[in-house]
Amino acid sequence: MMHVLLRGAVLAAGAMLAGAPAVAQAEFPSRPISLVVPYAPGGTTDILARLVAKPMGEFLGQPVVVENTSGAGGTIGTQRVVKAAPDGYTLTFGNMGSLAANAPLYPSAGFDPVRDLAPVGLVATVPMVLAVSNGSGVQTLQSLIDAMKNKPGAFNFGSGGPGTTNHLAAAMFLHLSGTKAEIIQYRGAGPAITDLMAGQVQGVIDQTLTMVPLHSDKRARALAVSGPARIDSAKDVPTFAEAGLPSFDLTVWNAIAAPRGTPGPVIEKLAQALSRALDTPEVADRLAQFSATAPAGAQRGPQALGELIENDARRLAKLIQAAGIQTN
Repeated sequence: MMHVLLRGAVLAAGAMLAGAPAVAQAEFPSRPISLVVPYAPGGTTDILARLVAKPMGEFLGQPVVVENTSGAGGTIGTQRVVKAAPDGYTLTFGNMGSLAANAPLYPSAGFDPVRDLAPVGLVATVPMVLAVSNGSGVQTLQSLIDAMKNKPGAFNFGSGGPGTTNHLAAAMFLHLSGTKAEIIQYRGAGPAITDLMAGQVQGVIDQTLTMVPLHSDKRARALAVSGPARIDSAKDVPTFAEAGLPSFDLTVWNAIAAPRGTPGPVIEKLAQALSRALDTPEVADRLAQFSATAPAGAQRGPQALGELIENDARRLAKLIQAAGIQTN
């Protein structure tokens, strides 16, 4: 009888242990989640992260706390997440710079976002705007190109750091327009935009969320916007094609990823929280205000983002090589 009771106790204990991971996953999250933005505060990626963090936290039942860890074009913050425990409590909110372009730009970083991160979901795709300082005297994109060719070295661009989308966009613009200018590197788009308003740099190319308000408030002059059509929030700003540079067509996607190895049920729960956050009126209205497009249908979720990251990693590697973009 004692043998039977002992055997039953062992089996019961084994069953409890076997079910422990499932219980732990079912309880996720049981504490706050860190959402690491690998750039300085004030840029588009930071703005979008803060926009979705609050509703995501409400759906998850735990705060989602935005933490800025900037430097090396997003590499330092991304590396922090790559090295974090794969438990869903440390995520990165990056963009196509930190999540797709970093590998060819920083081969010595010791990690590859495609290989070492687990996609959670796409947040938004955002057009880019080229704006110049009010003191530059430039009124149109063509006049900017002409002035840069007539006065080599007289103009410069600010970027959020080597390898950021601002850096990629500025280098791509110089390559396609046949012009030369110094690209001054900051620790994020926010500081670069501050210097644009102060006239310390003559130009910045960034996403609509940061650039449209500058143009609307006349703190800088927008010359062109990427994409096939003008945007509702700045109807007076022509597309790059209308302004005379149709070959420039660069839009930026922003997304959330976790360390590789994060359990599937945790990824799915995070993806569901993001999807519900994107459907809230507050988020939807803010994105529409600046012509940012949230994913819909099959574009949502980990699989779609994974395919996007892999495809853009290949595409951007070719662009980086063709434009001779370097991070030093």
